[in-house]
Amino acid sequence: MHNFEELSDSFSRRFNQKHFPENPNNLYEPADYFLSIGGKRIRPVMCLMANELFDEIKEDAWNAAIAIELFHNFTLIHDDIMDHAPLRRGMQTVHEKFGSSSALLSGDVMLVSAYDYLNKVDSSSLHRILHIFNQTAREVCEGQQWDLDFETRREVTFEEYEKMIGLKTSVLLAGSLRIGSVIGGAGDGNQAHLYEFGKNLGLAFQVQDDYLDAFGDPLKFGKQIGGDILANKKTFLLIKAMESADSKQRSEILRLMKNNSNEKISLMITLFRDCGVDQWAAEQKEKYTRDAFQHLEDIAVLSSRKKPLADLASFLLGREY
Repeated sequence: MHNFEELSDSFSRRFNQKHFPENPNNLYEPADYFLSIGGKRIRPVMCLMANELFDEIKEDAWNAAIAIELFHNFTLIHDDIMDHAPLRRGMQTVHEKFGSSSALLSGDVMLVSAYDYLNKVDSSSLHRILHIFNQTAREVCEGQQWDLDFETRREVTFEEYEKMIGLKTSVLLAGSLRIGSVIGGAGDGNQAHLYEFGKNLGLAFQVQDDYLDAFGDPLKFGKQIGGDILANKKTFLLIKAMESADSKQRSEILRLMKNNSNEKISLMITLFRDCGVDQWAAEQKEKYTRDAFQHLEDIAVLSSRKKPLADLASFLLGREY
């Protein structure tokens, strides 16, 4: 069994090749540029780890993993356009550097390339893998649309936000794991448990990310806290605060959201604490984490084979930055 670092290194050696031709340069240079920025490669490595949970890693898993990473990067390019984001991993976003039209087309060709790699899968399960991939891709788009819709809505319920995060963020983790498990020969029950492990892991990670934006240590978090607050972003924290607040606290939250005063971040964090949101977030993260690990425990393979996935989940959910 390989740990995440070993598989990440192996995947990077395969992935860090030239995926696109030279011309037309204005189409392919932006795609090459974005892939050169790098990333954690968590989703494709999870695909490989899921395969190895049940059998030796097969060539099909490497091709599926590359397809997953290309798809993920396609979504990031388009997300950056929709969010008007100037930076990605500290570098200029594609639309800022090359223009929105080139960014759109470069993202599109990245998606097409992902299907080229799926087409290399020489497996009797290719039909099943394509179904999972397409369903996952569709749900990611649904989640992104819900996220856009929420920006213009005054109120969003916890259930709505949880569903949106599940679609936008968690299903790609879950789908990557399921595809790897199919290639590894897992049965339907084990596939389902692995999928739910990934979905709950994604939800726990998002609660943690929302929490750290408000309550994290800036030195460990790597950026100034309160970015979500300044952007009036509907997070787990804001939604729970609006549900828990009394009328006076609710009015104050709405007042603070009308402009970005110098005291906005500190006052909002105080309101979050007064509404018990900090404690609630810790409990909610624990619930998702507990559910994730229960599904991992219920997979019918030796516990020793699950250790790399358990270690990765513990690492992702134990960060303070």
